[in-house]
Amino acid sequence: MALKGLDIFKLTPKTNCKDCGNPTCMAFAMKVASGAIPIEKCPHMSEAALSTLSEATAPPMKSYKVGDLALGGETVLSRHEKTLVSKTLYAVQVCDCMDEAKQDAVLAAIPAVDYERISERMYVEMVYVRHSSDKSAADYAALVTKAKALGRPMVLSCTDVEAMKAGVEAAAGCSIIVNGADAGNFADMSAIAAGAKALLGVRAESLEQLHELVEKLEAAGNKNLILDVGEASVKDAYANAVQIRRAALKDGDRTFGYPSIVNVAGLANGDAHLEAALLSLFTCKYGSIVVCSEMTYAKALPLYGLRQNIFTDPQKPMKVAPGHLSHQRRGREQPLLPDRGLRPDLLPGLRRAGAQQDACEPADHRRLRHVRSDRLGRRQVLQLLHQEVL
Repeated sequence: MALKGLDIFKLTPKTNCKDCGNPTCMAFAMKVASGAIPIEKCPHMSEAALSTLSEATAPPMKSYKVGDLALGGETVLSRHEKTLVSKTLYAVQVCDCMDEAKQDAVLAAIPAVDYERISERMYVEMVYVRHSSDKSAADYAALVTKAKALGRPMVLSCTDVEAMKAGVEAAAGCSIIVNGADAGNFADMSAIAAGAKALLGVRAESLEQLHELVEKLEAAGNKNLILDVGEASVKDAYANAVQIRRAALKDGDRTFGYPSIVNVAGLANGDAHLEAALLSLFTCKYGSIVVCSEMTYAKALPLYGLRQNIFTDPQKPMKVAPGHLSHQRRGREQPLLPDRGLRPDLLPGLRRAGAQQDACEPADHRRLRHVRSDRLGRRQVLQLLHQEVL
């Protein structure tokens, strides 16, 4: 059971030295109790106190790094309770059951979605490389080699031990997650993941079996895990994702205190509209890594906007770099896009410039710019706009 702030305060030096960045030892103890900062932040804590407090004050969900990407570390279920820590990551699935042309097309499309929104890069962070049981280890290794060329972290999804060994060998030098441990192979998969210094993905047919399997892996010394919620049905996957997160954060069950992975591509089974809906669903509830069949701008623009709204600090509004866009004269085939990052102090000058432009424009142009389109039919408005362009 987590310690209270007063219990932690009793073990602090009580010097109020501010070396931890807090004004008092009591303030430090309260933040540690809430999971906001680690106990190691105090440089004067005794070894005995650290050993006593480290396990009890650790966040309910473990946090990891896969390359430069953060996973886990959450302490609350909802954004309104507290700022969420690690945003949902998106991966695109490619499988060795596809023909080579399809594999190449899927991999080539991954870098196509890459843009910036409010000072944050929006792109596909990971590649999910899946093995089919009717393919050989060599086929899987060849596909992993192709995916590795993108230079992004990979999730190797494979339950065949020999194929996983070949895939891990082909992925040498790349950050990976070994996603394939089940009740029949967990010891071998754990050894492979430990040798590659990678997270181990764990799956089972039910939550009860998953809980038992995680306990066995923890007893064997492996606590670098990520939980696969399964692909049996949308209902089961959603229930598993919610129950795993609630058990860890609300019930204090550290056996389920790990990030989760959701394969939406497998759940949607080719239904593009269902897949888009599930991407949004598991971004909200509670996929750490969500896998899709492809990422297009039609999917990405609303999806990444949703993610950015959820995984931001509500006390720190999103900002863009101040300034204004220098517009050049454009033709009919080059639409003019408005800049939404204008500084408020620039607006009076822009209004003055608009007034000067009004004074120089012919009267009929000024009337046209101030026409209220809600009093005209659509055809009339289009005709007026066409006349202005000409």
